[in-house]
This record gives sequence, C-alpha cells and structure tokens, in this order.
Amino acid sequence: MNLKELIFKTRSYRRFDESYQIDANIIESLIALARLSPSGANKQPLKYLYYNTTENCEKIFPYLAWAGYLTDWPGPEKGERPTAYIIILGDKSLSDIFGIDHGIAAHSILLGATEAGFGGCIIASIKREELNNELSIPDNYETLLVLALGKPVENVIIEDIKDADVKYWRDKDKNHHVPKRSLKELIIKL
Repeated sequence: MNLKELIFKTRSYRRFDESYQIDANIIESLIALARLSPSGANKQPLKYLYYNTTENCEKIFPYLAWAGYLTDWPGPEKGERPTAYIIILGDKSLSDIFGIDHGIAAHSILLGATEAGFGGCIIASIKREELNNELSIPDNYETLLVLALGKPVENVIIEDIKDADVKYWRDKDKNHHVPKRSLKELIIKL
C-alpha cells in the first residue's frame, strides 16, 4: 500500500468485529510508531496505557462519546465495540504543555493500525475524571485522547461536501459517509 492509499484507508471507524482480539505485541508495535513521531522541543511527554481484554474494554466504553453528528446513535452495540484501547496521557512531570504531540502520535498509531489490517477512532470527548478514577490513573498524568481500535466492520465513504455541510452521516445500509472539502477549496493564492 502506498502512502496515499494508506491515508485514504485510515478513517475514523466506530464499529468493529468484537470477536477479533488485537494482540498486545501489535499494540506495542503501534505505540512504537508514536514513540518515533515528532515532539515539540523533543520533550516527549506522552505516555500510553493500553487495554485489550473484554473486561477492561467494557470498563472504558461508558466514558467515551462516539459520534457528535450522529445524535441518535449512542455508540457501537455489543458485538461491534472496540477490542483494544490506547489512552494517550501527558506526563506533567515532563512538561505542562503537550501542544499537538498527542494528535501526531494518535495519527501515527492509526496509520500503523490501518497498515496492520485494523482501524480505529481518535476520541477526545471523554469523561476524563470518571475514566481516570475507574482506571486509577495518577494525578501526574493528564488524559489527552483515547484511541479505540479493532477490526472494522463498517464501510466509510469519502465524498465531496454538498451545500457546505461537513456533517458525516449514515445511510440506511449503515455506510458511513464523510464529506471532504475539495483540494481547490483548500489551496489559496494570494
């Protein structure tokens, strides 16, 4: 798969084959990609917690919001939930500013997941205090993002924006449609 294909296939997947577990070695290899990613001032203040058992994944699920534009959808049903999570934390003993490091790291992980035949979703809408309490995350870590991972079971369709509407949506067959701005609209000339 070339870079363009990899980026095109790296979508936000929210429904997974829950019977397919992701091995800890694969998760650690994805975190290794994040380790190699750029970091502001090279401080490297990010730490990672990962979970890949049904029991632990069930603990994390209730503290996440899944799709802001799909207001009538509370998230994946049993059987379609993620089989692994990576929680990206900022280590406050190393820095009090995390900038965009966690966004870069999260995308590196998702690119690696796609290459390995998996998919995921970067989730920033988190009940942080409750999740931190549930997982006993120490106060010196700030919960920045949660990555939901698994074997995708949904079809994501990229399409051009119509009528300036950027909202993603699902059709009657549960295909997930994602409008994108055209390249012509993105490039400006002064």
